[in-house]
Amino acid sequence: MALSPTKELSPTLTLTLTRTTTFIFFSVLFVGACTAFGVASTDATVKNELLKVSPSEFEGTVRTIVDVLQDVTSILSEFGPGFGDFRVSNAVSDCLDLLDLSSDELDWSVSAAQSPQGKHNSTGNLSSDLKTWLSGALANQDTCMDGFEGTNGIAKDLVSSGLGQVMSLLQQLLTQVNPVSDNFFSSNKQQGQFPSWVKPGERKLLQAYGVQVDAVVALDGSGNYTKVMDAVLAAPAYSMKRFVIHVKRGVYNENVEIKKKKWNIMMIGDGMDATIISGNRSFIDGWTTFRSATFAVSGRGFIARDITFENTAGPEKHQAVALRSDSDLSVFYRCGIFGYQDTLYTHTMRQFYRECKISGTVDFIFGDATALFQNCEILAKKGLPNQKNTITAHGRKEPEEPTGFSIQFCNITADSDFLPLVNSTQTYLGRPWKPYSRTIFMQSYISEVLRPEGWLEWNGDFALDTLYYAEYMNHGPGAGLANRVKWPGYHVMKDSSQASNFTVTQFIKGDLWLPSTGVAFTAGLSV
Repeated sequence: MALSPTKELSPTLTLTLTRTTTFIFFSVLFVGACTAFGVASTDATVKNELLKVSPSEFEGTVRTIVDVLQDVTSILSEFGPGFGDFRVSNAVSDCLDLLDLSSDELDWSVSAAQSPQGKHNSTGNLSSDLKTWLSGALANQDTCMDGFEGTNGIAKDLVSSGLGQVMSLLQQLLTQVNPVSDNFFSSNKQQGQFPSWVKPGERKLLQAYGVQVDAVVALDGSGNYTKVMDAVLAAPAYSMKRFVIHVKRGVYNENVEIKKKKWNIMMIGDGMDATIISGNRSFIDGWTTFRSATFAVSGRGFIARDITFENTAGPEKHQAVALRSDSDLSVFYRCGIFGYQDTLYTHTMRQFYRECKISGTVDFIFGDATALFQNCEILAKKGLPNQKNTITAHGRKEPEEPTGFSIQFCNITADSDFLPLVNSTQTYLGRPWKPYSRTIFMQSYISEVLRPEGWLEWNGDFALDTLYYAEYMNHGPGAGLANRVKWPGYHVMKDSSQASNFTVTQFIKGDLWLPSTGVAFTAGLSV
Protein backbone atom coordinates (compact mmCIF):
# COMPACT_ATOMS: atom_id res chain seq x y z
CA MET A 1 0.00 0.00 0.00
CA ALA A 2 1.85 3.06 -1.28
CA LEU A 3 1.55 6.30 0.62
CA SER A 4 0.65 9.52 -1.15
CA PRO A 5 3.76 11.47 -2.22
CA THR A 6 1.89 14.73 -1.65
CA LYS A 7 1.83 14.28 2.13
CA GLU A 8 4.27 16.55 3.92
CA LEU A 9 5.74 13.71 5.98
CA SER A 10 4.53 10.20 5.31
CA PRO A 11 4.52 7.51 8.01
CA THR A 12 7.22 5.70 6.04
CA LEU A 13 9.50 8.74 6.01
CA THR A 14 8.77 9.43 9.65
CA LEU A 15 9.67 5.83 10.42
CA THR A 16 12.86 6.04 8.38
CA LEU A 17 13.93 9.18 10.20
CA THR A 18 13.13 7.55 13.53
CA ARG A 19 15.15 4.48 12.64
CA THR A 20 18.06 6.62 11.46
CA THR A 21 17.97 8.74 14.60
CA THR A 22 17.80 5.64 16.78
CA PHE A 23 20.74 4.06 15.01
CA ILE A 24 22.82 7.23 15.29
CA PHE A 25 21.95 7.44 18.98
CA PHE A 26 23.04 3.89 19.69
CA SER A 27 26.13 4.19 17.51
CA VAL A 28 27.24 7.30 19.38
CA LEU A 29 26.40 5.73 22.73
CA PHE A 30 28.25 2.49 22.02
CA VAL A 31 31.24 3.84 20.12
CA GLY A 32 31.69 6.58 22.70
CA ALA A 33 31.95 3.92 25.40
CA CYS A 34 34.53 1.75 23.62
CA THR A 35 37.05 1.96 26.44
CA ALA A 36 34.67 0.56 29.05
CA PHE A 37 35.57 -3.04 28.22
CA GLY A 38 39.21 -3.56 27.27
CA VAL A 39 40.04 -6.83 25.54
CA ALA A 40 43.36 -8.52 25.02
CA SER A 41 42.89 -8.94 21.28
CA THR A 42 42.81 -6.21 18.66
CA ASP A 43 39.50 -4.97 17.27
CA ALA A 44 40.19 -6.63 13.91
CA THR A 45 41.05 -9.98 15.53
CA VAL A 46 37.85 -9.94 17.54
CA LYS A 47 35.84 -9.21 14.40
CA ASN A 48 37.50 -12.08 12.57
CA GLU A 49 36.84 -14.50 15.41
CA LEU A 50 33.31 -13.31 16.11
CA LEU A 51 31.77 -13.61 12.64
CA LYS A 52 32.02 -16.19 9.86
CA VAL A 53 31.57 -13.38 7.32
CA SER A 54 32.99 -9.87 7.07
CA PRO A 55 31.39 -7.20 9.27
CA SER A 56 30.34 -5.35 6.13
CA GLU A 57 28.49 -8.40 4.81
CA PHE A 58 26.87 -8.93 8.20
CA GLU A 59 25.83 -5.27 8.32
CA GLY A 60 24.48 -5.45 4.76
CA THR A 61 22.16 -8.31 5.68
CA VAL A 62 21.00 -6.41 8.76
CA ARG A 63 20.25 -3.32 6.66
CA THR A 64 18.19 -5.45 4.26
CA ILE A 65 16.17 -6.77 7.19
CA VAL A 66 15.62 -3.29 8.62
CA ASP A 67 14.39 -2.08 5.22
CA VAL A 68 11.83 -4.89 5.08
CA LEU A 69 10.77 -4.19 8.67
CA GLN A 70 10.19 -0.56 7.70
CA ASP A 71 8.04 -1.63 4.76
CA VAL A 72 5.95 -3.97 6.91
CA THR A 73 5.62 -1.30 9.59
CA SER A 74 4.43 1.17 6.97
CA ILE A 75 1.72 -1.27 5.89
CA LEU A 76 0.61 -1.96 9.45
CA SER A 77 0.52 1.76 10.24
CA GLU A 78 -2.34 2.09 7.75
CA PHE A 79 -4.52 0.03 10.06
CA GLY A 80 -5.73 2.46 12.70
CA PRO A 81 -7.11 1.52 16.13
CA GLY A 82 -10.63 1.41 14.73
CA PHE A 83 -9.78 -1.02 11.95
CA GLY A 84 -11.33 -4.50 12.22
CA ASP A 85 -12.25 -6.12 15.50
CA PHE A 86 -10.63 -5.74 18.89
CA ARG A 87 -8.34 -8.75 18.44
CA VAL A 88 -7.05 -7.57 15.04
CA SER A 89 -6.37 -4.10 16.45
CA ASN A 90 -4.40 -5.65 19.30
CA ALA A 91 -2.46 -7.86 16.89
CA VAL A 92 -1.51 -4.85 14.77
CA SER A 93 -0.44 -2.94 17.89
CA ASP A 94 1.67 -5.91 19.00
CA CYS A 95 3.39 -6.10 15.62
CA LEU A 96 4.26 -2.42 15.55
CA ASP A 97 5.90 -2.71 18.98
CA LEU A 98 7.64 -5.98 18.13
CA LEU A 99 9.04 -4.77 14.82
CA ASP A 100 10.27 -1.60 16.49
CA LEU A 101 11.98 -3.68 19.17
CA SER A 102 13.55 -5.88 16.47
CA SER A 103 15.02 -2.82 14.78
CA ASP A 104 16.71 -1.82 18.02
CA GLU A 105 18.07 -5.34 18.55
CA LEU A 106 19.50 -5.30 15.04
CA ASP A 107 21.07 -1.88 15.62
CA TRP A 108 22.74 -3.21 18.77
CA SER A 109 24.07 -6.14 16.76
CA VAL A 110 25.55 -3.92 14.06
CA SER A 111 27.18 -1.68 16.64
CA ALA A 112 28.72 -4.69 18.38
CA ALA A 113 30.01 -6.15 15.11
CA GLN A 114 31.48 -2.81 14.03
CA SER A 115 33.08 -2.02 17.36
CA PRO A 116 33.80 -5.22 19.33
CA GLN A 117 35.71 -3.36 22.04
CA GLY A 118 32.68 -1.26 22.92
CA LYS A 119 30.71 -2.28 25.98
CA HIS A 120 27.27 -2.22 24.31
CA ASN A 121 25.69 -2.04 27.78
CA SER A 122 25.73 -5.80 27.91
CA THR A 123 27.81 -8.75 29.12
CA GLY A 124 30.98 -8.18 27.13
CA ASN A 125 30.77 -11.67 25.62
CA LEU A 126 29.86 -10.49 22.14
CA SER A 127 29.01 -13.93 20.82
CA SER A 128 26.39 -14.39 23.54
CA ASP A 129 25.15 -10.83 23.04
CA LEU A 130 24.76 -11.13 19.26
CA LYS A 131 23.05 -14.52 19.38
CA THR A 132 20.70 -13.27 22.10
CA TRP A 133 19.69 -10.12 20.22
CA LEU A 134 19.28 -11.89 16.87
CA SER A 135 17.22 -14.64 18.52
CA GLY A 136 15.03 -11.97 20.09
CA ALA A 137 14.46 -10.33 16.73
CA LEU A 138 13.56 -13.72 15.26
CA ALA A 139 11.08 -14.52 18.03
CA ASN A 140 9.44 -11.12 17.61
CA GLN A 141 8.40 -11.95 14.05
CA ASP A 142 6.84 -15.21 15.18
CA THR A 143 4.95 -13.46 17.96
CA CYS A 144 3.71 -10.83 15.54
CA MET A 145 2.16 -13.52 13.35
CA ASP A 146 0.82 -15.48 16.34
CA GLY A 147 -1.23 -12.45 17.33
CA PHE A 148 -3.43 -12.85 14.25
CA GLU A 149 -4.43 -16.38 15.22
CA GLY A 150 -8.16 -16.80 14.91
CA THR A 151 -8.63 -13.68 12.77
CA ASN A 152 -9.71 -13.44 9.13
CA GLY A 153 -8.44 -9.93 8.46
CA ILE A 154 -6.24 -8.90 5.56
CA ALA A 155 -3.52 -7.51 7.83
CA LYS A 156 -2.01 -10.95 8.41
CA ASP A 157 -1.86 -11.68 4.68
CA LEU A 158 -0.25 -8.33 3.94
CA VAL A 159 2.60 -8.77 6.44
CA SER A 160 3.22 -12.51 6.26
CA SER A 161 5.40 -12.52 3.12
CA GLY A 162 7.57 -9.66 4.37
CA LEU A 163 8.03 -11.27 7.78
CA GLY A 164 8.80 -14.59 6.12
CA GLN A 165 11.72 -12.91 4.35
CA VAL A 166 12.86 -11.31 7.61
CA MET A 167 12.81 -14.62 9.45
CA SER A 168 14.80 -16.33 6.71
CA LEU A 169 17.49 -13.63 6.83
CA LEU A 170 17.63 -13.70 10.64
CA GLN A 171 18.12 -17.45 10.57
CA GLN A 172 21.01 -16.84 8.17
CA LEU A 173 22.55 -14.21 10.46
CA LEU A 174 22.43 -16.57 13.46
CA THR A 175 24.57 -19.08 11.61
CA GLN A 176 27.17 -16.37 10.92
CA VAL A 177 28.03 -15.79 14.61
CA ASN A 178 30.80 -17.97 16.02
CA PRO A 179 30.53 -19.35 19.56
CA VAL A 180 33.45 -17.44 21.12
CA SER A 181 34.46 -18.45 24.63
CA ASP A 182 34.64 -16.07 27.57
CA ASN A 183 38.40 -16.60 27.67
CA PHE A 184 38.70 -14.78 24.35
CA PHE A 185 37.34 -11.68 26.07
CA SER A 186 39.59 -12.39 29.03
CA SER A 187 39.69 -8.95 30.60
CA ASN A 188 35.89 -8.78 30.58
CA LYS A 189 35.56 -11.88 32.71
CA GLN A 190 35.69 -10.64 36.26
CA GLN A 191 33.95 -13.33 38.24
CA GLY A 192 32.32 -12.02 41.37
CA GLN A 193 32.96 -8.40 40.40
CA PHE A 194 30.84 -5.69 38.87
CA PRO A 195 30.76 -4.94 35.14
CA SER A 196 32.54 -1.72 34.35
CA TRP A 197 29.39 0.25 33.57
CA VAL A 198 28.15 0.04 37.19
CA LYS A 199 29.36 3.15 38.99
CA PRO A 200 31.24 2.65 42.29
CA GLY A 201 28.58 4.46 44.35
CA GLU A 202 25.88 2.26 42.89
CA ARG A 203 27.91 -0.85 43.65
CA LYS A 204 28.11 0.11 47.29
CA LEU A 205 24.37 0.68 47.50
CA LEU A 206 23.58 -2.62 45.81
CA GLN A 207 26.10 -4.56 47.87
CA ALA A 208 24.46 -3.36 51.05
CA TYR A 209 20.97 -4.07 49.68
CA GLY A 210 20.31 -0.45 50.32
CA VAL A 211 18.94 1.67 47.52
CA GLN A 212 18.27 5.31 46.97
CA VAL A 213 14.62 5.51 45.92
CA ASP A 214 13.72 7.83 43.05
CA ALA A 215 9.93 7.44 43.18
CA VAL A 216 7.40 6.08 45.66
CA VAL A 217 4.03 4.61 44.68
CA ALA A 218 1.36 4.36 47.37
CA LEU A 219 -2.38 3.81 47.14
CA ASP A 220 -3.00 6.02 50.17
CA GLY A 221 -1.37 9.04 48.55
CA SER A 222 1.69 9.03 50.81
CA GLY A 223 4.06 8.65 47.85
CA ASN A 224 4.81 10.53 44.65
CA TYR A 225 2.25 8.52 42.69
CA THR A 226 -0.80 6.35 43.28
CA LYS A 227 -0.33 4.29 40.09
CA VAL A 228 2.69 2.18 39.22
CA MET A 229 2.50 3.16 35.55
CA ASP A 230 2.82 6.85 36.39
CA ALA A 231 6.11 6.18 38.19
CA VAL A 232 7.37 4.18 35.20
CA LEU A 233 6.58 7.05 32.85
CA ALA A 234 8.63 9.37 35.07
CA ALA A 235 11.78 7.29 34.59
CA PRO A 236 14.36 8.70 32.15
CA ALA A 237 14.92 7.11 28.74
CA TYR A 238 18.02 5.01 28.03
CA SER A 239 19.38 5.61 31.52
CA MET A 240 22.68 3.98 32.43
CA LYS A 241 21.87 4.65 36.09
CA ARG A 242 19.23 2.71 37.96
CA PHE A 243 15.88 4.40 38.51
CA VAL A 244 14.46 2.90 41.70
CA ILE A 245 10.69 2.74 42.26
CA HIS A 246 9.36 1.70 45.67
CA VAL A 247 5.83 0.31 45.41
CA LYS A 248 4.28 0.27 48.87
CA ARG A 249 2.01 -2.50 50.07
CA GLY A 250 -1.41 -2.80 48.46
CA VAL A 251 -3.19 -4.33 45.49
CA TYR A 252 -2.67 -2.23 42.35
CA ASN A 253 -5.34 -3.08 39.79
CA GLU A 254 -3.63 -1.91 36.62
CA ASN A 255 -1.75 -3.13 33.59
CA VAL A 256 1.82 -1.90 33.59
CA GLU A 257 4.12 -1.79 30.56
CA ILE A 258 7.76 -0.73 30.73
CA LYS A 259 8.62 0.19 27.15
CA LYS A 260 11.94 -0.45 25.42
CA LYS A 261 13.37 3.02 26.13
CA LYS A 262 13.12 2.63 29.90
CA TRP A 263 16.43 1.04 30.81
CA ASN A 264 17.66 -0.02 34.25
CA ILE A 265 14.45 0.39 36.23
CA MET A 266 14.46 -1.30 39.63
CA MET A 267 11.08 -1.95 41.26
CA ILE A 268 10.92 -2.87 44.94
CA GLY A 269 7.78 -3.93 46.78
CA ASP A 270 7.11 -4.48 50.47
CA GLY A 271 7.02 -8.26 50.08
CA MET A 272 5.59 -10.93 47.83
CA ASP A 273 2.41 -11.08 49.91
CA ALA A 274 2.18 -7.33 50.46
CA THR A 275 2.69 -5.55 47.11
CA ILE A 276 0.56 -7.01 44.32
CA ILE A 277 0.01 -5.79 40.76
CA SER A 278 -3.15 -7.43 39.50
CA GLY A 279 -4.93 -7.70 36.15
CA ASN A 280 -7.36 -9.98 34.32
CA ARG A 281 -6.80 -9.62 30.58
CA SER A 282 -7.19 -12.84 28.60
CA PHE A 283 -7.29 -14.34 25.13
CA ILE A 284 -10.98 -15.18 25.49
CA ASP A 285 -11.74 -11.51 26.11
CA GLY A 286 -10.07 -10.47 22.86
CA TRP A 287 -6.50 -9.74 23.94
CA THR A 288 -3.55 -11.35 22.23
CA THR A 289 -1.45 -13.52 24.52
CA PHE A 290 1.36 -10.96 24.22
CA ARG A 291 -0.91 -8.06 25.22
CA SER A 292 -2.72 -9.93 28.00
CA ALA A 293 0.18 -9.44 30.43
CA THR A 294 -0.61 -7.70 33.70
CA PHE A 295 3.00 -6.53 33.86
CA ALA A 296 5.22 -6.32 30.78
CA VAL A 297 8.80 -5.10 30.53
CA SER A 298 10.97 -4.54 27.44
CA GLY A 299 13.54 -2.02 28.73
CA ARG A 300 16.82 -3.76 29.40
CA GLY A 301 18.37 -4.22 32.82
CA PHE A 302 15.09 -4.44 34.76
CA ILE A 303 15.11 -5.67 38.37
CA ALA A 304 12.04 -6.56 40.44
CA ARG A 305 12.20 -7.49 44.11
CA ASP A 306 9.62 -8.43 46.75
CA ILE A 307 6.55 -7.96 44.58
CA THR A 308 3.79 -10.09 43.03
CA PHE A 309 2.41 -10.03 39.49
CA GLU A 310 -0.88 -11.84 39.00
CA ASN A 311 -3.53 -12.49 36.38
CA THR A 312 -6.89 -13.40 37.91
CA ALA A 313 -8.74 -14.25 34.67
CA GLY A 314 -8.96 -17.90 35.73
CA PRO A 315 -8.49 -21.17 33.82
CA GLU A 316 -11.66 -20.78 31.76
CA LYS A 317 -10.22 -17.69 30.04
CA HIS A 318 -7.26 -19.71 28.69
CA GLN A 319 -4.16 -17.63 27.79
CA ALA A 320 -3.80 -14.93 30.45
CA VAL A 321 -0.27 -13.72 31.22
CA ALA A 322 0.73 -12.35 34.63
CA LEU A 323 4.28 -11.30 33.69
CA ARG A 324 5.96 -10.87 30.31
CA SER A 325 9.64 -10.00 29.96
CA ASP A 326 11.66 -9.01 26.89
CA SER A 327 14.19 -7.30 29.13
CA ASP A 328 17.77 -8.36 28.48
CA LEU A 329 19.77 -8.95 31.65
CA SER A 330 16.65 -8.80 33.82
CA VAL A 331 16.27 -10.18 37.34
CA PHE A 332 13.24 -11.18 39.39
CA TYR A 333 14.03 -11.78 43.05
CA ARG A 334 11.54 -12.98 45.67
CA CYS A 335 8.66 -12.29 43.31
CA GLY A 336 5.28 -13.99 43.05
CA ILE A 337 4.08 -14.76 39.52
CA PHE A 338 0.56 -16.16 39.72
CA GLY A 339 -1.93 -17.21 37.08
CA TYR A 340 -3.29 -20.23 35.25
CA GLN A 341 -2.55 -20.80 31.54
CA ASP A 342 0.55 -18.95 30.26
CA THR A 343 1.36 -17.32 33.61
CA LEU A 344 4.96 -16.33 32.89
CA TYR A 345 5.89 -15.27 29.35
CA THR A 346 9.68 -15.24 29.21
CA HIS A 347 9.42 -13.89 25.71
CA THR A 348 13.05 -13.17 24.75
CA MET A 349 16.52 -12.21 26.07
CA ARG A 350 18.51 -13.32 29.14
CA GLN A 351 16.58 -13.52 32.39
CA PHE A 352 17.26 -14.72 35.95
CA TYR A 353 14.67 -15.74 38.56
CA ARG A 354 15.72 -16.32 42.17
CA GLU A 355 13.53 -17.38 45.12
CA CYS A 356 10.36 -16.68 43.16
CA LYS A 357 7.01 -18.46 43.48
CA ILE A 358 5.41 -19.31 40.12
CA SER A 359 2.03 -20.98 39.75
CA GLY A 360 -0.18 -22.06 36.86
CA THR A 361 -1.76 -24.83 34.81
CA VAL A 362 -1.05 -25.09 31.07
CA ASP A 363 2.37 -24.03 29.71
CA PHE A 364 2.68 -21.68 32.64
CA ILE A 365 6.36 -20.92 31.99
CA PHE A 366 6.74 -20.32 28.26
CA GLY A 367 8.55 -18.23 25.64
CA ASP A 368 11.87 -18.12 23.78
CA ALA A 369 14.10 -16.50 26.39
CA THR A 370 17.35 -17.79 27.82
CA ALA A 371 16.00 -18.01 31.36
CA LEU A 372 17.48 -19.54 34.48
CA PHE A 373 15.47 -20.27 37.63
CA GLN A 374 17.21 -20.87 40.96
CA ASN A 375 15.67 -21.72 44.35
CA CYS A 376 12.17 -21.08 43.03
CA GLU A 377 8.90 -22.71 44.07
CA ILE A 378 7.01 -23.90 40.99
CA LEU A 379 3.40 -24.81 41.74
CA ALA A 380 0.89 -26.70 39.59
CA LYS A 381 -2.67 -25.44 40.12
CA LYS A 382 -6.18 -26.78 39.63
CA GLY A 383 -7.28 -26.13 36.05
CA LEU A 384 -10.26 -27.04 33.91
CA PRO A 385 -11.81 -30.53 34.15
CA ASN A 386 -9.80 -33.13 32.20
CA GLN A 387 -7.05 -30.57 31.56
CA LYS A 388 -3.40 -31.65 31.71
CA ASN A 389 -0.89 -29.41 33.46
CA THR A 390 2.39 -28.60 31.71
CA ILE A 391 4.96 -26.52 33.56
CA THR A 392 7.01 -25.36 30.56
CA ALA A 393 6.60 -24.76 26.81
CA HIS A 394 9.81 -23.41 25.37
CA GLY A 395 9.73 -21.65 21.98
CA ARG A 396 13.18 -22.22 20.45
CA LYS A 397 12.67 -22.35 16.70
CA GLU A 398 16.22 -22.68 15.35
CA PRO A 399 19.15 -24.80 16.57
CA GLU A 400 21.47 -21.77 16.41
CA GLU A 401 19.48 -19.93 19.08
CA PRO A 402 21.16 -19.93 22.52
CA THR A 403 17.77 -19.93 24.24
CA GLY A 404 16.23 -22.36 26.70
CA PHE A 405 15.00 -22.86 30.27
CA SER A 406 17.32 -24.07 33.03
CA ILE A 407 15.57 -24.88 36.30
CA GLN A 408 18.02 -25.47 39.15
CA PHE A 409 17.63 -25.98 42.93
CA CYS A 410 13.86 -25.51 42.58
CA ASN A 411 10.86 -27.11 44.29
CA ILE A 412 8.32 -28.61 41.86
CA THR A 413 5.08 -29.35 43.67
CA ALA A 414 1.31 -28.78 43.88
CA ASP A 415 -0.42 -25.58 44.95
CA SER A 416 -2.91 -25.90 47.79
CA ASP A 417 -5.97 -26.02 45.48
CA PHE A 418 -4.40 -28.86 43.49
CA LEU A 419 -3.30 -31.17 46.31
CA PRO A 420 -6.56 -33.21 46.38
CA LEU A 421 -6.33 -33.72 42.59
CA VAL A 422 -2.71 -34.85 42.26
CA ASN A 423 -3.68 -38.47 41.61
CA SER A 424 -6.45 -37.65 39.12
CA THR A 425 -4.91 -34.81 37.06
CA GLN A 426 -1.79 -35.30 34.98
CA THR A 427 1.11 -32.88 35.37
CA TYR A 428 4.25 -32.81 33.22
CA LEU A 429 7.56 -30.94 33.20
CA GLY A 430 6.91 -29.54 29.74
CA ARG A 431 5.91 -29.96 26.11
CA PRO A 432 7.61 -28.67 22.92
CA TRP A 433 5.96 -25.50 21.66
CA LYS A 434 8.48 -25.03 18.84
CA PRO A 435 10.80 -27.48 16.99
CA TYR A 436 13.95 -26.97 19.07
CA SER A 437 12.34 -26.51 22.47
CA ARG A 438 15.04 -26.74 25.16
CA THR A 439 14.43 -27.25 28.88
CA ILE A 440 16.60 -28.69 31.65
CA PHE A 441 15.54 -29.56 35.19
CA MET A 442 18.52 -30.13 37.46
CA GLN A 443 19.27 -30.50 41.15
CA SER A 444 15.62 -29.83 41.96
CA TYR A 445 13.04 -31.45 44.20
CA ILE A 446 10.14 -32.99 42.24
CA SER A 447 7.12 -34.10 44.25
CA GLU A 448 4.55 -36.77 43.48
CA VAL A 449 2.68 -34.15 41.43
CA LEU A 450 4.61 -35.30 38.35
CA ARG A 451 3.57 -38.15 36.07
CA PRO A 452 6.19 -40.95 35.79
CA GLU A 453 6.76 -40.28 32.06
CA GLY A 454 7.75 -36.73 32.94
CA TRP A 455 7.11 -34.97 29.63
CA LEU A 456 4.16 -34.55 27.25
CA GLU A 457 3.88 -34.44 23.46
CA TRP A 458 2.63 -31.26 21.81
CA ASN A 459 1.05 -32.88 18.77
CA GLY A 460 1.90 -36.45 17.88
CA ASP A 461 5.62 -36.82 17.12
CA PHE A 462 6.18 -33.10 16.48
CA ALA A 463 9.69 -32.04 17.61
CA LEU A 464 10.41 -35.25 19.52
CA ASP A 465 13.60 -35.73 17.48
CA THR A 466 14.77 -32.11 17.54
CA LEU A 467 13.89 -30.89 21.06
CA TYR A 468 16.41 -30.99 23.89
CA TYR A 469 14.93 -32.00 27.24
CA ALA A 470 17.19 -33.15 30.05
CA GLU A 471 17.25 -33.99 33.74
CA TYR A 472 20.23 -34.03 36.08
CA MET A 473 20.44 -35.11 39.72
CA ASN A 474 16.87 -34.28 40.69
CA HIS A 475 15.35 -35.82 43.82
CA GLY A 476 11.97 -36.50 45.39
CA PRO A 477 9.12 -38.92 44.67
CA GLY A 478 8.55 -37.54 41.16
CA ALA A 479 12.21 -37.60 40.14
CA GLY A 480 12.44 -41.30 39.27
CA LEU A 481 13.70 -41.86 35.72
CA ALA A 482 12.71 -45.47 35.08
CA ASN A 483 9.46 -44.64 33.26
CA ARG A 484 10.48 -41.42 31.53
CA VAL A 485 9.71 -40.82 27.83
CA LYS A 486 11.99 -42.53 25.29
CA TRP A 487 12.11 -39.67 22.77
CA PRO A 488 15.34 -39.11 20.78
CA GLY A 489 15.52 -35.56 22.12
CA TYR A 490 15.20 -36.53 25.81
CA HIS A 491 18.40 -37.00 27.84
CA VAL A 492 19.36 -38.13 31.30
CA MET A 493 22.54 -36.24 32.11
CA LYS A 494 25.11 -38.20 34.08
CA ASP A 495 28.14 -36.04 33.47
CA SER A 496 28.62 -32.77 35.38
CA SER A 497 30.44 -31.30 32.38
CA GLN A 498 27.18 -31.56 30.40
CA ALA A 499 25.10 -30.05 33.18
CA SER A 500 27.54 -27.17 33.67
CA ASN A 501 26.51 -25.83 30.26
CA PHE A 502 23.20 -24.82 31.84
CA THR A 503 24.53 -23.04 34.92
CA VAL A 504 24.47 -19.30 35.60
CA THR A 505 28.05 -18.84 34.38
CA GLN A 506 27.68 -20.77 31.14
CA PHE A 507 24.03 -20.46 30.15
CA ILE A 508 23.25 -16.78 30.79
CA LYS A 509 26.83 -15.49 31.34
CA GLY A 510 25.54 -14.42 34.73
CA ASP A 511 28.94 -13.99 36.34
CA LEU A 512 29.47 -11.07 33.95
CA TRP A 513 26.32 -9.13 34.93
CA LEU A 514 24.45 -10.57 37.93
CA PRO A 515 26.87 -9.16 40.56
CA SER A 516 25.73 -5.63 39.68
CA THR A 517 22.15 -6.50 40.67
CA GLY A 518 22.93 -7.31 44.31
CA VAL A 519 20.96 -10.55 43.99
CA ALA A 520 22.41 -13.79 45.34
CA PHE A 521 23.13 -16.53 42.80
CA THR A 522 24.96 -19.83 42.51
CA ALA A 523 27.43 -19.66 39.63
CA GLY A 524 27.84 -23.38 39.03
CA LEU A 525 26.48 -26.75 40.11
CA SER A 526 27.31 -26.49 43.80
CA VAL A 527 26.02 -24.03 46.36
